[in-house]
Amino acid sequence: MSTFLFAMLVGPIWLGVAVGVIAGVLLLSFAAVGVLNTGLGHAIAAIGKAIRARRHPEPLPPLETRSWLLTTRRIRCSGGPEWVSLTFGGEWDKVVPMSESPRTSSPPRETWGTRGAFIIAAISSAVGLGNIWRFPGVAYENGGGAFLLPYLVAFLTAGLPILFFDYAIGHRYKASPPLAFRRINKKFEPLGWWQVAICYVIATYYSVVIAWAATYAYYASHRAWGDDAVGFFIENHLHMADPEDGFTLQFAPAVLIPLAALWIVVVFVLARGIRRGLDKANKITLPLLVITFTAIVVYALFLPGAVDGLNAFFTPSWEALANPAVWIAAYGHIFFSFSIAFGIMLTYSSYLRRKSDLTGSGLVVAFSNTSFELLAGIGVFATLGFLASVQSVAIAELERITGVGLAFMTYPTLLSEMPGGAVIGVLFFLCLVLAGFTSLLSILQVVSASVQDKTGWSPSKAGLIVGLATAVPSILLFSTTSGLSSLDIVDAFVNNIGVVAAAVFTLLLVAIIARKTPEFRAHLNAVSSLKVGWPWALMVTILTPIILTVILVTGAWDYIVNGYGAPPYPAFYVGIAGWGMIAAMLVFSFVVSYRSYFRPEVDEDGFEDTDTLALEVQQDKDRLLAERAAKKGDFR
Repeated sequence: MSTFLFAMLVGPIWLGVAVGVIAGVLLLSFAAVGVLNTGLGHAIAAIGKAIRARRHPEPLPPLETRSWLLTTRRIRCSGGPEWVSLTFGGEWDKVVPMSESPRTSSPPRETWGTRGAFIIAAISSAVGLGNIWRFPGVAYENGGGAFLLPYLVAFLTAGLPILFFDYAIGHRYKASPPLAFRRINKKFEPLGWWQVAICYVIATYYSVVIAWAATYAYYASHRAWGDDAVGFFIENHLHMADPEDGFTLQFAPAVLIPLAALWIVVVFVLARGIRRGLDKANKITLPLLVITFTAIVVYALFLPGAVDGLNAFFTPSWEALANPAVWIAAYGHIFFSFSIAFGIMLTYSSYLRRKSDLTGSGLVVAFSNTSFELLAGIGVFATLGFLASVQSVAIAELERITGVGLAFMTYPTLLSEMPGGAVIGVLFFLCLVLAGFTSLLSILQVVSASVQDKTGWSPSKAGLIVGLATAVPSILLFSTTSGLSSLDIVDAFVNNIGVVAAAVFTLLLVAIIARKTPEFRAHLNAVSSLKVGWPWALMVTILTPIILTVILVTGAWDYIVNGYGAPPYPAFYVGIAGWGMIAAMLVFSFVVSYRSYFRPEVDEDGFEDTDTLALEVQQDKDRLLAERAAKKGDFR
């Protein structure tokens, strides 16, 4: 990141381009290493272990029982019909007959197979549609190359600190957001359900954009939009109704059919759980996304006008740094880009094993996400430079360079002019599908995990019910002719009001009122390679809450005074899809919080002593170093 910023400041644009492409390659390396570590490596290790165990069976080592995190498996012993319960917490702890094993109404909590699986899942969640279509436009509109300075500051002072804060909560309390906040203080549980409501609402419309992209991958093969990409998207694809008409129940077939097909796949993957569902999906989609998108970027760099596009993207407008709105935009983007403070990273970290490196994993996830954003900015503006050269206009005169307009209006227009546009178009929209699909799974996993904790249902049952309960309103509300207008309003309010409010109250309640920052700092340092100190505590207790409060207040006040949209949507429409949705989420959060948990161990589940955990981690490191030293000695 610092190298890229240096390249920007000294001037040569192609140095910045080279570093950006290398950043993408590094992300690909992270993904490849993670897949090998979690896939092929463990397969080979498992085969070798099975062979050794068959030749030289060994008794289970006696280890103390760690009741804070137990996983139970029922197996039939060889040579006898007796079923036994094996309870372990990362290592074997005890073996007891099922007749003596305490029964519980809920199945054991899932865990990631390896730390690498978690890193791949977290990167897959963070790298979503916003990386491709939001970051380039936000950077260009807020100072170009100069935007990287507030972006870097926001990355260090808000992105990483809150990411670590989420990891600490999830890993320490081993629960979804509602139960994790309940274990901090029972009065905080509504905050967890507020995050669940955010994820549920986002999933209903996020899936629609993925369905659009899947359809456009087909359209791109023969460039079905012709010479009018804007009119084709609005009229032929969406059959968009006048916003003055409000909600409609007239379905757009080109949206309805692929959306229904998408939800079938999503429900199937979600119902298979963490290891058999999300883990396997992430291992396929992330490497494929990075390889495909990197190929598109490399191709774009050789298009006519690409250099002009890159100069427009990276040329700094230093006077923009004096504008507070630019800094707010940087913090807002970092905040949404990292998938933080609305339950995703908290939930994912709750599935980690007890001695997992939290801050080290966070650094890999954060820098991989940032690398992909820079790669996306290079690719998008290289192609916009080509479009500007073809149309003989300045890049500043181009319209719709961010969001839905960029992906489904501007990009199809340039594909019609681009050599090999059909092939590039198919690959581009497939990248949108891949990026969106894994992000959608991570969003829904927050809802599924929370339902599992509340009801004691299995991952399969919870995944099936949550998936169907989200698919129905998604299809009814957003595959209609009013779908785009509804999506625009709901997305603005749930992100700018809902998500920011979740972050503000999380830091206010947990870090300031409950004063959990020293405890979380100790927990992070107990298991992590990178230790966090007082600067991290300062960020999460003072600096970041102030900045996020400013973003929340200014955004809400703007919606109250000026409404939403350009031109503004009708007041009744914004009142229902915007403020009405926020009110419904608030009511839901408190109502569900007062329902009892069906898991008997909810209030008994605790967390272990941080000093003990730190001692065990250090002993593991010392033992590993001793083994390496012994191997070197034997080799000599």
